[in-house]
Amino acid sequence: MKKVIFKGCATALVTPFTNDGINFEELRKLIEFQILEGIDGLVICGTTGESSTMSLVEKKSVIDFSVKVANGRVPIIAGTGGNNTADAVAMSKYAESVGADGLLLVTPYYNKTTQKGLIAHFSKIAESVNIPIILYNVPSRTGLNIEPETCLELSKIPNVVAIKEASGNISQVAKIANLCNDELTIYSGNDDQILPILSLGGLGVISVLSNVYPKFVHEMVMDYLTGNWQKATASQIYSLPLINALFSEVNPIPIKYALNKIGFNCGIPRLPLVELSDKNKERIDTLLKETSKITI
Repeated sequence: MKKVIFKGCATALVTPFTNDGINFEELRKLIEFQILEGIDGLVICGTTGESSTMSLVEKKSVIDFSVKVANGRVPIIAGTGGNNTADAVAMSKYAESVGADGLLLVTPYYNKTTQKGLIAHFSKIAESVNIPIILYNVPSRTGLNIEPETCLELSKIPNVVAIKEASGNISQVAKIANLCNDELTIYSGNDDQILPILSLGGLGVISVLSNVYPKFVHEMVMDYLTGNWQKATASQIYSLPLINALFSEVNPIPIKYALNKIGFNCGIPRLPLVELSDKNKERIDTLLKETSKITI
């Protein structure tokens, strides 16, 4: 079995912005909050971190800063993928050089490619670094799906160790599990499908919900993995209304609002994303009050 980067919950962390750039003091607070609450890993500069509207300098500085703040207490997984293979190689090398524990590589978007091209793309990045890689399959955003047979080929690469599966297709996840076995750890990329993916042998989730409730999501996964399936199931069902609200508009619009509401200062998303609508603010306000002492 290949190295497991984390088991449990890794938070897809937001990036707090000011009008001028990155709010590093608030980023430090977010990282410390996550670690205090028992999170199992942090994904930096992913989709939720708005990496697509961050400059190269900003991305490098956020990865470097996060590694230093975490200081080995939890794995830092850097989002270094993209639709330009050469740039993804350069960012991946940089993340490794400053001490990132792993990489999250999204499928190439917009220009896309064939399944053969996916194998070539990920292989090129993987051979440029030594640290473990998590593939990120999110066809709703990229317009490109990593087929199970492609996962099998990629799982033969020594440092391709896992996949974040956000296709929403449980049958596909089952096929990946069947083909790849222990050569590819599966993480849920959707908060509403944590338990279904765990039931197929997944080892955790890369979560948006855990930005506000890290301990809760961590415990949900651990309850399932340690055999307390009834409690884990109750947690999944209980959290569905809030999960749905956090995806009522494009991520990370709602989660940034929710974090600001519970006392952080994350700013608003960068254009082309805009502030959450008043209707959905009220919805999230209500749900945060209802779950403010979240226990099952």
